[in-house]
Amino acid sequence: MSVEIREDISVIPLGRGIGAQIDGVNLREPVSEAIRAAILSAWMDHKVLRFRGQQGMSTQQLVNFSKIFGELDRAPTPANKTGKPYLSEFPTVTAISNIVVNGEPIGGLGAYEAEWHTDMSYNECTPSASILYAIEIPPAGGDTWFCDMYAAYDSLPADLKSRIAELKCVHDASRNSAGMLRKGWKEVTDPRETIGALHPIVRTHPVTGRKALFLGRRLNAYIPGLSLEDSESLLDTLWANAVLPEATWVQQWRIGDVVIWDNRCTMHRRDSFDPAARRLLHRTQIAGDRPF
Repeated sequence: MSVEIREDISVIPLGRGIGAQIDGVNLREPVSEAIRAAILSAWMDHKVLRFRGQQGMSTQQLVNFSKIFGELDRAPTPANKTGKPYLSEFPTVTAISNIVVNGEPIGGLGAYEAEWHTDMSYNECTPSASILYAIEIPPAGGDTWFCDMYAAYDSLPADLKSRIAELKCVHDASRNSAGMLRKGWKEVTDPRETIGALHPIVRTHPVTGRKALFLGRRLNAYIPGLSLEDSESLLDTLWANAVLPEATWVQQWRIGDVVIWDNRCTMHRRDSFDPAARRLLHRTQIAGDRPF
């Protein structure tokens, strides 16, 4: 794949239409307006960007870099009673970690596998982006996979595009991406009783204008107006098309990696890893809007 030069940075495609590495920028330093514009343009083209070799970035520097993509959301509340909701003095930064100190987890998600999902899609207004910065990485496992939801929509047959054009789906709020029941929520046994935001199955990206499938997460999803059997069948078809290998890319983490992805046109998942190994990443989230 060819390397593209934009301003003083190199944009190196990593996958088949999704994922690019950005070289030539030090995220520990302020980013010029020209470089910011080049990064944003590359992000719209590639959906997921990776910046390598950013070891030693402070939490404030991570926050400063994150702000070039928009206003930061406050860190989400953890799914259960363990895990801190955000870093001390940085309410917009979350620790994603399995590390336990004095019997208490310092972050969330542990060492579990995280299933395919879109971040916080159970909210009425969903985040536009998420950013992860790798501080400690296990020797194996913990890879993050991304899939292209533009490609998922574009590859649908015309009759299926027509069928889903006006349909909406309820995005379950009861469980997190690792399948853990959130504190204060009851078990959902019938998807028709799912509580969460109602979003269009086909959303339009507010910047690019392109259409993408917007599925959120599979468990407990439901399409109002359809029978449970028809809803399950249609969702199974859409999900099978969304996570095809030819439209995915995997991030194999190194210490110092910074990765940002567009929640409006991608989904992601995480492989599990040895719980005896240490993994620590810091996460920020960029505020978004109501999908349309």
